[in-house]
Amino acid sequence: EVHLVESGGGLVQAGGSLRLSCEASGFNFDDYAIAWFRQAPGKDREGHSCINTSDGRTYYIPSVKGRFTISSDNAKHTVYLQMNDLKPEDTAIYFCVAGPKCTEVDKYRGQGTQVTVSS
Repeated sequence: EVHLVESGGGLVQAGGSLRLSCEASGFNFDDYAIAWFRQAPGKDREGHSCINTSDGRTYYIPSVKGRFTISSDNAKHTVYLQMNDLKPEDTAIYFCVAGPKCTEVDKYRGQGTQVTVSS
């Protein structure tokens, strides 16, 4: 059975940092891309960071590039998202997804973790 379990969310002031974790099980971690999405109330979900666990290549959307860093520990089957210089507009539920590649990641999805950034 496939599981993606996120942790590390919380409340932080603007300018602060959080580190999210996504622990995966039930599929061959090394053959998948893992991405972080977020969804704020009343908005569409947005994919913003992705990593190919096989070669470590990473991809970001412009609004988070330079502030967010995605990384993976393949031995632990875990992907991390280090978020720095957080802004109120980063407030959302963050969830991880997995798929064969970063352009096709929506095969498995976790439940999400809430990130709230106060101004």
